[in-house]
Amino acid sequence: MKKDKIIFWTATILIFLFEGVMPAFTSQTELAKEGIRHLGYPEYFGNALVVFKVLGSLILIIPQLPKRVKEWAYAGFAFDFIFASISHTAVDGFTFNSIFPLIVFAVLIVSYVYYHKIYSSKISISKDI
Repeated sequence: MKKDKIIFWTATILIFLFEGVMPAFTSQTELAKEGIRHLGYPEYFGNALVVFKVLGSLILIIPQLPKRVKEWAYAGFAFDFIFASISHTAVDGFTFNSIFPLIVFAVLIVSYVYYHKIYSSKISISKDI
């Protein structure tokens, strides 16, 4: 159980840092704005994306939030990473920018799997009591 929690929190904190903290601090830089323009998206899309990323990452790290809300956050991030990879591949061809979102997606999957391992063990422990 302790190993599962360590793996879960490590993966979840990585997602929080990549998808919550970094976008919050860098979204208004010229580099970030140019990245959104380069992919063909309007600037307001980048702003909305940052808001949802920060909210989603907070949802993942706050343990008291309902399971259903967390499921939506995981789904939102999954779509984000998949479509980021598709966007980069469509615009730039198959490069590291196409692969990196899939690497972060793999970290998200680890977080999701271990979230369910921890959650299901809590349910079985409470049923035993």
